[in-house]
Formats: sequence, structure tokens, C-alpha cells
Amino acid sequence: MSDQARSPDQIPEIALDWLRAARQPWLATVVETWGSAPRPPGSQMVVAADGTMMGSVSGGCVEGAVVAEAQSGGQARVLTYGVADEEAFAVGLACGGTIRVLLEPVGEGATALPESLLSDLVAFRAQPQAVALVTDMGTFARRLVAKGHDPAVDRALATDKSAASEGAFVAVHNPPLRLFVVGAVQIAQVLVPMARTLGHAVTLIDPRSAFGSAARFPGEALVEDWPDEALARFAPDARSAIITLTHDAKLDDPAIAFALPSEVYYLGCLGSTRTHAKRLERLRALGFSEAELARIHAPAGLNIGAKSPAEIALSILAEVTQVLRKG
Repeated sequence: MSDQARSPDQIPEIALDWLRAARQPWLATVVETWGSAPRPPGSQMVVAADGTMMGSVSGGCVEGAVVAEAQSGGQARVLTYGVADEEAFAVGLACGGTIRVLLEPVGEGATALPESLLSDLVAFRAQPQAVALVTDMGTFARRLVAKGHDPAVDRALATDKSAASEGAFVAVHNPPLRLFVVGAVQIAQVLVPMARTLGHAVTLIDPRSAFGSAARFPGEALVEDWPDEALARFAPDARSAIITLTHDAKLDDPAIAFALPSEVYYLGCLGSTRTHAKRLERLRALGFSEAELARIHAPAGLNIGAKSPAEIALSILAEVTQVLRKG
């Protein structure tokens, strides 16, 4: 697969591609930050011997220095950079910070990340299955730990945060966030590709084949089952969000009824305040409690005065992101 076909979060995959193409890649991973560091721990970039890079460890502040370090060769090492206030301002931050970056060759060598381990990591990510790459920061010994085999790793996977702990760095590799969109309506035409850009694996559900035509959704594989049946098959979890867009109670209500007792972190429903009041009446009649009904974000989206389908899609995904990151 070409670099252009890879998404920005596929740095391990790009590193493996470059290794097999004899491009002598180095991986750079943010392992610790202080202050207003632009990128969080776990952020990665890969550098080829010719200086080509993909990804980011600082938003532009120190990438050039990391590339130069990679091209100088040598063993794996940890680099420390202070990002000055004026440099931070250039990438949109109010003030600077400090970052530590693990820089490691990929392939052969005493401190290199072995091809076999990188290949296994890529295989875990392709399944997709939650896994952590644990690196001893003193010896650079590495191991892959799957979910359910180490309490500390499980905690890191649950919070989706890579972090240094007891002399090791736990790099979290969770499956993509999942977003289930019920209703192949005009808003979905904008929302679906926008959500993918934000890193969500999107499933579009609508039993009405006329709505999900190839002309309206080129390249999309529409799920034409009834929403509750489709959702039961895909089994949304705590890393999933559900959005209903049809305004049709026959389609939206079964999806909402499925979602309310589930672990999904976000449930948003399109419709006016009046429409939502009627929706709540129907759901109460089905036996749902006020606590369960309070989980519904409706009308879906942050109140930004959105009017067009694109603006409404933006407001909905902004709210999804807010709930995901801030609770």
C-alpha cells in the first residue's frame, strides 16, 4: 500500500512498509510531556534514511531535529526537547513545554525494534485487537501485551492513554473508535467522511435502499438491515457512538432502544425539541427510566447555530468529540 493510501495514524504500518522496501526507517514516539506540549504521549512519526517523514511528535516544533537525529544513525535513545513559547505560538499553543521522544531504529541491531515484533503489532492492529507495546526504557527490551494479561496494561487500554510507568513505556494500540450512523440522509453524506477523518470506523445503517444509493454514497457499503438488528450484530461497546438521523420513529426508536442499556459512550438523536419530547414519551412507554433517557443527546450536536447539512454534521461530531474527551 502506498504512503498516500495510509491514514496518518498508521505509523507502524508505514514503518513496516518502509523496512521491507529497504528504506531504513526509524520510529519516534512521544513518551513523556510537561507543560503545553503539542502532541500527547504515544504520538509517533517515522523517518526514512532519505529524510522522508510521516506523522508528528510535536506539531512542527522539533520534527526537523528528530529527522536529523534519525539520519545520524546509532542506537535507540531518548531525546529531550524544550519547546519555547514563540515556537509553541507558531503551532497554535499559548505557551511552550517539554517532550521526551523515544527514537529507535527498525529492523536489525541490538536496540532496534525487530521486524518480527513490528509485524506482530501490525497484525494485532489489523484484526483489530487491543494491544500494548511495552518498552523497557533502560534496556529497550520490548514485548507485546494483549488485553487481559496485565492489569497495568489493561488500565492504559481502558483510558486510551499511552504513558511511562515504572521504567517502561506502555504504548497503547486500541482498535479505532466506532461510529454507527442510522439514516442515509443528506447530513450523513457529510458526516460519514468527516467522522473517518477524525479516526472513527463508520458503519452506515439504513434499510431503505433508495437512500443508500451509490450515487449518494459512492464507495460506501451500506448495511440494509433494520437498525436494531444491525446494531446487535455489530455489538457496539464502550468505544462506540450511535447517531440516529432519520426522523422516522420506525427506524430511530429501535436503534435508541438498543443503545440505551448498552455501553456506548455517546447516543445522539437528530430532531427538534418538540420531536424529542414525543420520542421520550414513546421510550417511557417502553419502560425506560429517566436515568436511561438522560443519556440521549438531543437535539444532537453542540449549539453553534448550525443551518446547513455540513454545519449540522460538524456540530454533531464536535459533541461526540467533547463527550469522548471530557465525559
